[in-house]
Amino acid sequence: MKQALIVIDVQESFRQRPFWDECEYPAFVSQIQPLIDSASAQDIPVLQVFHTSVSDDPANPFSLASGHVRTLKELRISPTAVFHKTVHSSLYAKDENGASLHDWLNKHGIEGIIVAGIRTEQCCETTSRHASDAGFKVAFPTDATLTFAMQSPSGRHYTPAEIRDRTELVLQGRFARIVRAADALAA
Repeated sequence: MKQALIVIDVQESFRQRPFWDECEYPAFVSQIQPLIDSASAQDIPVLQVFHTSVSDDPANPFSLASGHVRTLKELRISPTAVFHKTVHSSLYAKDENGASLHDWLNKHGIEGIIVAGIRTEQCCETTSRHASDAGFKVAFPTDATLTFAMQSPSGRHYTPAEIRDRTELVLQGRFARIVRAADALAA
């Protein structure tokens, strides 16, 4: 099965958000970097997606004008292709010529994708659901995703571990195969 690694929203924009927390960041980097390196070494396409705002306000960290829409400084990545999106699903992201990531995957005969990046329960989970519904086999290495503590409308606090566990619960067997980053490239 021909695969591609999709690296979602691993960008400096998040460091500018009030919820940014360094606690789990080193563990995330220690998982996603070897995954990127292994994919590159095996000639598996590495597709980088950046979340951008339609706003051109430099105060918005997701605006291209902010200068924060760039790879997190601790990561090394030489992507096969780069896409920008303004919605949660990376399949809608566009390259510099206006082609969607979904189109790129189909054009290159990709059957399976590995989804990694930021945030576990938002763009990574949404991309996985969309990709599964579009017919792709999805591997979801949860340890190569990052999220942050959240509070529900009822006031309940959720830790990143609880959010990741919930994402695994709803994806496994329905939309994705939950794997460890070290095993994500196995067919």
